[in-house]
Amino acid sequence: MSLGKGDISGWLVRRSPWPLWLGLVAVLGAMAGHVARATSDGGMDNAIVVGAARLWLAGGSPYDDPHFLYLPSAVLAAAPQTLLPPLALRVLVPTVVTVCLAGGWACALRLHGVALRSRFAVLGLAGLAVGFAPFGHLVLLGNWTVTAVLALPVGLLLAGRGRWVAAGAVLGLALALKPLLAPLALLFVFARRWRALAVLVLVPAVGSGFCALLLPDPAGFFTRTLPFLLNGHDAFVRLYEASPVAVLPRLGVPEPLAQGLALVASAAGVGCAYLRWRRAGPGVSRLTETAAGLMLSAFLVSRPSYDHYLLVVMPVLLAGLPCADSVARRPWFWVALVPQVPGLTWPYLESVRRRAFRDAFTLCVLAVTVAAHNRGSGAPGTPGRGPGIFVGPRGELRRRSRETAPF
Repeated sequence: MSLGKGDISGWLVRRSPWPLWLGLVAVLGAMAGHVARATSDGGMDNAIVVGAARLWLAGGSPYDDPHFLYLPSAVLAAAPQTLLPPLALRVLVPTVVTVCLAGGWACALRLHGVALRSRFAVLGLAGLAVGFAPFGHLVLLGNWTVTAVLALPVGLLLAGRGRWVAAGAVLGLALALKPLLAPLALLFVFARRWRALAVLVLVPAVGSGFCALLLPDPAGFFTRTLPFLLNGHDAFVRLYEASPVAVLPRLGVPEPLAQGLALVASAAGVGCAYLRWRRAGPGVSRLTETAAGLMLSAFLVSRPSYDHYLLVVMPVLLAGLPCADSVARRPWFWVALVPQVPGLTWPYLESVRRRAFRDAFTLCVLAVTVAAHNRGSGAPGTPGRGPGIFVGPRGELRRRSRETAPF
């Protein structure tokens, strides 16, 4: 990245003055404090998991609640929350979610070689908090998607340093809590990291298998939750899904056609992600753009697919802004984010139940933008333009002996 005085990237990566940090702390603190005052249980989605744990401790099956969509290992992980008083949950849950989001942003910055004391570190996180609606929604709901938001940049950071087995363990732990990062198994296949892939699969499999033995309904996830997912949830939940599979039928498109279109788009996205991996190229973008392409492709067909799922890929994509040829420098990347500006009212989409149309626009445009970028970037032999770092033949990060020319 460039440190020249005439380049905006150079200004962004310089050390931030302390008043900006005070502003960021105030923004994040106000957001978590508002949620603590507005909720009685730390967030609706977290309450579902905690309620399932309470039901299990009372001798029932956590899968009696059809909205509990997690693996059995999540029940055991949520059990400690049942010992906390409501006041503690109201304060701790939004605080922990906010800290995890900040931690995911910090790891995404380090992945791209951006200093944590830079202006971009402060302004980027503040921008996500006040300018990207899913950020506030995730804190308000207390959804366990935050584990994936943190685990993805941590896993990519470890993989970039050649520690693929450790990366598989981190992502596997996140899968055990919420199976959202499952598409990243393809990244390990692309990189031919079979031991790391085995760890990625075994960690949630063994953890869930052990926890399932403690449940009165060990196969409940397969006999009750999976059919519920495959049938598209209930009518209420379906209104908030952002995938084309759920949105297009609401516009009059036959459901089989909507499913076919989404599957074709998803397959194309996976193909573009594979091309991006094969082209390699300088910098860490090979890891981040391949991973983001795989996740967005999955969101196009997954049930459910909510707006806060976008936060899984946003930090690793946005953190690449100071780097040349990043997805965040494409104009359509920013066009995709326009419907997510908080407080902006869109005609005929004022209702909360119609928010899914805006979320679907962001998801589809972002997926197409990343896929197009993956298809045409990172050709072999391209001159290095990153911060002295390139990806080796086995996916590890290596530092150049000298800095390349600034962009």
